[in-house]
Amino acid sequence: MLLEISQWLAEDIRAFNVFSYITLRAMLAALTALAISFLVGPIMIRKLTDYKIGQSVRDDGPQTHLIKAGTPTMGGALILVSIVLTTLLWADLSNRYVWVVLLTTLGFGIIGWIDDYRKVVHRNPKGLSAGNKFFWQSVIAFVVAVYLAITAELPAQTDMIVPFFKEVAIPLGVTGFIILTYLVIVGTSNAVNLTDGLDGLAIMPTVMVGGALAIFSYVAGHVVFANYLGIPYIPNAGELSVFCGALAGAGLAFLWFNTYPAEVFMGDVGALSLGAALGVITVIVRQEIVLVIMGGVFVMEALSVMLQVTSYKLTGRRIFRMAPLHHHFELKGWQENQVVVRFWIITIILVLVGLSTLKLR
Repeated sequence: MLLEISQWLAEDIRAFNVFSYITLRAMLAALTALAISFLVGPIMIRKLTDYKIGQSVRDDGPQTHLIKAGTPTMGGALILVSIVLTTLLWADLSNRYVWVVLLTTLGFGIIGWIDDYRKVVHRNPKGLSAGNKFFWQSVIAFVVAVYLAITAELPAQTDMIVPFFKEVAIPLGVTGFIILTYLVIVGTSNAVNLTDGLDGLAIMPTVMVGGALAIFSYVAGHVVFANYLGIPYIPNAGELSVFCGALAGAGLAFLWFNTYPAEVFMGDVGALSLGAALGVITVIVRQEIVLVIMGGVFVMEALSVMLQVTSYKLTGRRIFRMAPLHHHFELKGWQENQVVVRFWIITIILVLVGLSTLKLR
């Protein structure tokens, strides 16, 4: 919206041409999302508290979590509002990738909102059934995967890129690309959701990975940088940097309220949508393997649940004291802040490794 206005004004005042630069708009998007969240956040938290939309806590988990019962949840709606408004303000709305990411994020956000609403308002501990949740996640992910497959204009837009190698790409074909895209979007969405169990644990890694994807998006959409770095050139992908900027700004602002002791929890409405956003951006810029590296914390959390369930069903024994993984370390004696900060440190290291793939080829 503001881009179109600035382009119109630039016809008479050349200074407005500065807003055509993606890098500037990405930074402005981060600042705008921060401002919106800081303004709306306290109001939303008060409303959630007034309506008694509070978190329920498992009685079989760490006993230190019992004091969290009743803390307002569904705060991820704040992140969604900030991201959507900011993206509509600063992004090029004629860019199809912007709309793909926005609609995917909103779609998964709606699924999470229904799940949270049933849990905290209708007092239904199951919320949206696992089957229904997975079904609607699959529908959205499949539609996105098919759309990206049939609109791909270059072979590089459907090949799997192997990091650290300059010219190694695995042709997937349409079917393989659709399957991979589906798995990345649904898998990342649920992995972020599983990680969201401690104050600030999920949002900071999401911000860090989102910030790194802003860099990948920008260079992938810039023909000179893409050719120089030996990564696929994806026309128009650079505009996703603006969305990533909005995500990073909204996420940092949410952390202000979500840091220990949290004033509000993200809920499924935030975790599912943010995970899906990271997944679809990764697919567009063709960095699925890099996402596994940078989102290593998300991967470990998801694997811990899968291994725990599989082991218990097959042998009747548990591998971890409790899953997801962060609860295992809590029950081993780590303080909540220790778990959170150490997982943040791991994410910083992994994000730096992921970014190094841009040059180490």
